[in-house]
Amino acid sequence: MSTSRLGVPNATAPAQAEAIANRLLHAATPAEVIDVLLQADRHTPDITVLWSTHWPHNIVCHPAAPHDANLAAVAVDAVSVARMGGILPANLRVLHDDGDQTAAVLHCASGCPELLEAATHRLGEVLAIQGMQESVARLEQAEMLQRSLYAIADMAGSDLDMPDMLRGLHRIVSDLMYAENFYIALYDSDRDSLRFLYFADVVDTQKLSPDEEIPLSRFEHGLTWYLIRDRKPLMGSTEQLRQQVSGPLRVHGADSSDWLGVPMLRDGHARGALVVQSYLAGSRYTTAEMSLLAFVAEHTLTALERKASQEVLEQRVRERTRQLAETNVQLRHEVEERERGERLQAALYRLAALANADGAGERFYHHVHAIVGELVNARNFYIALVSEDGSTVSFPYAQDQHERDWKPRTGRLGLTEYVLRTGKPQLVDVARMQALIEAGEVESEMMVKPTLMWLGVPLLGADSAIGVVAVQSYDAGIDFDERDAELLTFVSYQLANSIQRRKADDALKQANASLEQRVEERTIELRKQIAERERIDAQLQHQIMHDALTGLPNRIYLLDRLDRGIARLQRYPEQRLGLLYIDVDRFKVVNDSLGHLAGDEVLKEVARRLESCVREPDVTARLAGDEFAILIEQAQLPETAAKVARRVLQSMQPAMAIGDRELRASISIGIAVVGQSYRSADHILHDADIALYRAKAAGRNRFVLFDDAMQHTAMGVLDLEQALRDALLNDEFMPYFQPLVRLTDGAIVGYEALLRWNHPQHGVLLPGDFLKVAEESGLIEAIDWRMFRLAMECSRDLIRDNVYVTLNVSPRLFQMEGFDRRLLELAADSGFDPAHLRLEVTEGTLLVDPEAMVAVLQRLREASIEAVLDDFGTGYSSLGHVHRFPLKMIKIDRSFVSPFTAGVSPRSSAVIEAILALGRSLAIEIVAEGIETEYQREVLMAMGCEYGQGYLFAQPQPAAHWLAGG
Repeated sequence: MSTSRLGVPNATAPAQAEAIANRLLHAATPAEVIDVLLQADRHTPDITVLWSTHWPHNIVCHPAAPHDANLAAVAVDAVSVARMGGILPANLRVLHDDGDQTAAVLHCASGCPELLEAATHRLGEVLAIQGMQESVARLEQAEMLQRSLYAIADMAGSDLDMPDMLRGLHRIVSDLMYAENFYIALYDSDRDSLRFLYFADVVDTQKLSPDEEIPLSRFEHGLTWYLIRDRKPLMGSTEQLRQQVSGPLRVHGADSSDWLGVPMLRDGHARGALVVQSYLAGSRYTTAEMSLLAFVAEHTLTALERKASQEVLEQRVRERTRQLAETNVQLRHEVEERERGERLQAALYRLAALANADGAGERFYHHVHAIVGELVNARNFYIALVSEDGSTVSFPYAQDQHERDWKPRTGRLGLTEYVLRTGKPQLVDVARMQALIEAGEVESEMMVKPTLMWLGVPLLGADSAIGVVAVQSYDAGIDFDERDAELLTFVSYQLANSIQRRKADDALKQANASLEQRVEERTIELRKQIAERERIDAQLQHQIMHDALTGLPNRIYLLDRLDRGIARLQRYPEQRLGLLYIDVDRFKVVNDSLGHLAGDEVLKEVARRLESCVREPDVTARLAGDEFAILIEQAQLPETAAKVARRVLQSMQPAMAIGDRELRASISIGIAVVGQSYRSADHILHDADIALYRAKAAGRNRFVLFDDAMQHTAMGVLDLEQALRDALLNDEFMPYFQPLVRLTDGAIVGYEALLRWNHPQHGVLLPGDFLKVAEESGLIEAIDWRMFRLAMECSRDLIRDNVYVTLNVSPRLFQMEGFDRRLLELAADSGFDPAHLRLEVTEGTLLVDPEAMVAVLQRLREASIEAVLDDFGTGYSSLGHVHRFPLKMIKIDRSFVSPFTAGVSPRSSAVIEAILALGRSLAIEIVAEGIETEYQREVLMAMGCEYGQGYLFAQPQPAAHWLAGG
């Protein structure tokens, strides 16, 4: 007998097939379809079908096959192989596959039997229907979730207060899952505290206020504590929850059968928790509900934040509105104050303008009244002024409803006088008026008028009040306050100033009338004084720029002209200048012999003659003493300056009548022609002075033109000066000695110490080679003292019997204070006997300060040091002056001896005989200098001269020469 595809005998196949088909038609789920298949084929009990509408996830196995845990993985691999076209094992068969998410696999350990095509077709239909049903369910759930989120967002932006919004959130969550027991907690991380914004629980009845902050530590190791700390959702029974938390679990409140909580997170930080729980046995929350609650928690946190921000914003708006209302009040007050200030400022400006306006006093006060009336009620208004002595109060202006008597008053006690006494604004009502009367400040009879309010302000001057401005009211509706007093006070300052200015203007006008005449008289007087001052200034300017003695321009004037000439040369190089530097020859002789008055006359005559030699714009100037200068503005060629110099020299040839004498003066001239190389007036004067020095050295009464050679000579002088300094440091000076002899037998009676310079390059130099530079540089003093010491030390062995040594002393040493004391100290230090020492001085040295020289020489004589007058007959004295000085010896100058070379000179003989006679009469030794021939010696001996000195007897030699026997 044959069997069917499901193993049923063919005899019964039609009836059974119909029954199976009917049962498949009524099967509504994949499990029911599989049960029909299993019942139809009882010979293969190990059949298992695996299916899913979310393949390869959520795979369902029917009947269950716990013995094979890898059966689902085998089914997934079978579908993958089938989709790739592969061959499946005999125990696997793909019953349905839509190629996407729906698939069913048959597994049979003994091999897959043949199934009815209707059964596999029905299984595909049922799976498709189930997939569509699940999709519809998911869409419904998504739509519900979307509506819930919209509702949450709407509530966050609605006008609902926080409790109503939270109750609405509870209803929305209840629509999504079982949420009869529900709470929302917010976490403050800064304060580490919780606030339970919403709490609904049918078992746990504790009262938690939304405004109460509860430290999180109170819930330590509780479920809410773990949600905040671990920031992970928790779900399940208490035992399941113990396995999920990261530490020990403590149950706070009632214990539930199932519990689901999610943290509300923002940027990874916990901001709170959303919790639902169930006390019903068998009730369980699903993973989908946990995901759904986490999604809702995120939107709930956003809604809470928006609501909180909205409330904060509303609070800020309310606060800002309140502030704006207060500011508005302040602004209105400021506007009123500003308007008041502007009115006050305008009033003050108008009052200030009134002070300068013309018009009588009544008109002025009327305008003041009008201005005050714009600030306060001034229907009753008056101004009172106090007299200069403060005794009388007058009322220059008044407007009042009742008062008509405004005559001046003295010695009364009214409110006006009270303000004057206090110097302060006074606001007086009826009560204060009575108090002032009782205090004796105000007389009662002064208040007969029905005044209800009185306001008076002092008009303050520089030292005290000069008056009062007052307003008063007789009507109950018109009142004054402190603000009115303040306004009137401001007005009083300007009013007082205006009144004082008008008073001052009036006084000024009166004073001007009398002042104009006085000014006119004073102007005439000042014109005279100015003219006199201008004359004096011109005279002073002339005196500053001119010499008082000669009337010529002075050095200042000349330097100014030179500076301007140098500046002009920079622009016009061809316009060269010429400067003549002029010095009167031997002018000191005139001063010393004839006196300073005669010298002044000589200078004035020289100035007159110099000025006659030039024409405009050339300038003749006196520089100092006997020094003059002529500036030639146009000296393009040196010949031009030389021509002027010759004319100047010729002008000096005629004799000058000075007192009762006739003198002939000569001058020496140094010329510098100024070109672009010169940069200063001092440079020009320096070069002209060098040329003048050369003219004097060449014999005076001549001119010398400066050239480059002179510049080199001047530089040589500087080198010589430095060499002299080095010579002092290196001890290069030494004394030479020339003997003084008795003419009759040639016996040596003394030695004259003469200065020599043992120059390292040039050998022994005479004083004429360097003495002038030494004197001009000031080194002569140091050289002299060094010479004195060396002469004393070298001549100690030369002085035997009555032999002496003479030293030449320059004039400046005698002018030193303590010269004689220092010389004696030097002699003692050198071991030299002062009795063998004589000092040679010139006539000019004696006559510098005769009285002082007499005193010095007398002190030296007392110390055994005698004086010798050197070069007698060539100086400034006469024979009559010699007796004034304590002299031991006189030396006749060689100029009187030299004429005896070729014969006897009558003139020289007369002078020498006079000197010899003077010496004999004064017991002074006479020595003739410069004896070079035997004839000169014999003539002098015949004339009675006892001593002589000269090359006839010996030339100067070092001390060693004379010690060796000479």
